[in-house]
Amino acid sequence: MRITGTFLDEISHDIPHQNWGEAEWRKDFAAMKAIGIDTVIQIRCGHRRFITFPSKVLMEKHDCYLPPVDLTDLFLRLADEFDMKFFFGLYDSGYYWIHNKCQQELDISRAVADEVWQKYGHYKSFGGWYLCWEISRTYAGMVNLYHDLGMHLKDISNNLPTMISPCIAGIKCDPNNVATIEEHQRTWDNIMAGISGAVDIVAFQDGHCDYDELADYLILNKELADRHGLKSWTNCESIDRDMPWRFPPIKWEKMLLKLEAARKAQLDKAITFEFSHFISPNSMYPSAGHLYNRYKEYFGL
Repeated sequence: MRITGTFLDEISHDIPHQNWGEAEWRKDFAAMKAIGIDTVIQIRCGHRRFITFPSKVLMEKHDCYLPPVDLTDLFLRLADEFDMKFFFGLYDSGYYWIHNKCQQELDISRAVADEVWQKYGHYKSFGGWYLCWEISRTYAGMVNLYHDLGMHLKDISNNLPTMISPCIAGIKCDPNNVATIEEHQRTWDNIMAGISGAVDIVAFQDGHCDYDELADYLILNKELADRHGLKSWTNCESIDRDMPWRFPPIKWEKMLLKLEAARKAQLDKAITFEFSHFISPNSMYPSAGHLYNRYKEYFGL
């Protein structure tokens, strides 16, 4: 199972910035292309007051800062250049949905999506949407947020696909509130029933449970997705959640265990969070470049 997609984590709350410009990003897209990555997912267009493009909606109505560079336009141009598909990640207020005010989050995202589609919808690489709020269980209003926003995105963009990347509530998510696999099954059977038709792809993060449990979760996720007409991808995290600090690049042996679990589950696609910091030879972390080399050696690239 090879990684063929990656998040672009440029607006983050727990990953350091690399301060790249267009030349550095172009070099990194070339490195992605060299190992077969064909899909890039902007993880979010904004978080709180920092945004990736000069959004009138977010600057005028939500007091966001004017960015010095339009990163969304840059990513789309590079995706066009390298023949990749680009998924646009929506805005995360960092407040409303966390406080069970999902209607406010929905209202913001609808307006942002309308603005984005008008501004960038002409790019050939614009291939889908990413609903950026990450959950592991049912939270008040979240199923409706996913469903209603997903339907709106499809309406404005000629039915482009939509995706989410939720968590597994395992031992590495919250050690004091671990969901059994039976609880996971009940929870996500209900959630997928509620979002079917509005969300097309579910890419569970694979880093929150132990390695020997992962295949069972991924097989179950695939069964649930098939039942509700969704595609099941894996988000093969390239961060190492076993370390006492956030976050170093993962050990190659651990990534290989996770890719093997995804192969066993016969998932549709493997993406990663995320290439540029944790796998790239251009990363601020030297060990990421070594991971890139081990990955290429293993797959004969």
